Order: sequence, then structure tokens, then C-alpha cells
Amino acid sequence: MKKSAEGFARVAREVFAPIYPPVVAEQALAWSGIRDGIALDLGSGPGLLSVALAEKSNLSVVALDADPAMSRIARTTAAGSAGRVIPVTGDVHCMPIRDNTVSLIVSRGSIYFWEDRPRAFLEIERVLRPGGVAYVGGSFGTPELRETIFNEMRRRNPNWDSDVARRSGQATPETLRKELAESGVAHARLREEEEGGMWVEIRKDAISPRAR
Repeated sequence: MKKSAEGFARVAREVFAPIYPPVVAEQALAWSGIRDGIALDLGSGPGLLSVALAEKSNLSVVALDADPAMSRIARTTAAGSAGRVIPVTGDVHCMPIRDNTVSLIVSRGSIYFWEDRPRAFLEIERVLRPGGVAYVGGSFGTPELRETIFNEMRRRNPNWDSDVARRSGQATPETLRKELAESGVAHARLREEEEGGMWVEIRKDAISPRAR
């Protein structure tokens, strides 16, 4: 598991890093208008997005990943964040986080690996504070960035295109809309991006009937 985590972290840093601060972090902050409180990075991997969110806002960020080895790597990534990025090992289907506490949730790429997305969507709604919002899915920002990343990944992995097609086929827009309906979350929609990316947006009412 350690070798797998380190390999994933290396690819994230060497190939995917350019999209985290200027694309994913800035988009989520701009769309939500949220810059204070607690943020949650689901499937945080080595913590690159978590650190980007902390650097571009006043948010404290919980970097949640199911792999303990990845959480250890994220602690190293977060070393310069003045304690505002906190790596936590946990499962998106049963998060070790209290109800109604998280202002902003962001997750790039991990949605394709969730075993029970309707359950995960309910968990996201549970931990969001009233007025909070989540963006889970994936985007490369621009067609040009997508092509640059795909070309490099094809060089590293000859099966890259088939791997992407397989994962994407398990989470098509139609499938995600069906799973959102199954989950029963109150306010959700799908945002589709120009370069083929998409985000599930889940919001909790400022005065929520589920708040306890």
C-alpha cells in the first residue's frame, strides 16, 4: 500500500499539480463564495488541493483519505500550512466528522472510486453546515490543460485512455443524476464543464430541516 500511495503522490505532483490551485481551488471558492470556516477535501491524496484551498482562503482544511499511507504523505505536503491543513484517515461512506460542521467540500477524481455513491452523497449532506456547499467530481479546467495532462499520462501509462473510459463509464451524467435521486439529498445538481469534466453540486439550506 505504501508503494502505491507514493506512486500516486508522485504522479499527482508531477502531472496533475498545475490544475489544483488555478482551477479546482479557485473554481470552488468562486462558485461557493465561501472563504471562512472548515473545508473538507475528500479523497485528498497527497494533499495538493487541500493546501491550495488553505492558501487561497481563510479556511481550515480537513484532508480526508481512506489510505493511512496517503494521509502520512499529506502531512508532509501540509507542513508549511501553519496547521490549517489537517490530514485525517477516513471513509467517505462514514466520515469521522460531526453533523452540520463543514462549510465547503471539494473532491476531485475520487468520486469514480466510491463504492456506494448515494450513501456518500448523504454523508456529504450530513456534514455540511446549513448554507454549506459541496463540489465533487472532476475537471481539467481547459481543453488545453486536459490535453497536456492526457499526453503525459499516455506516455507513462499505455492503458491510460481505456482506464479513463472505464472509470468515466461508471459515473456518467445519467448515472450520477440517478444516484443523486436515489440518495434523497435535498438540493443537488450536475455542473458539466466545457472540457468534459463535471461536478456534483450539493447544497444545504441555510435553515435546514436536517440540522440537529
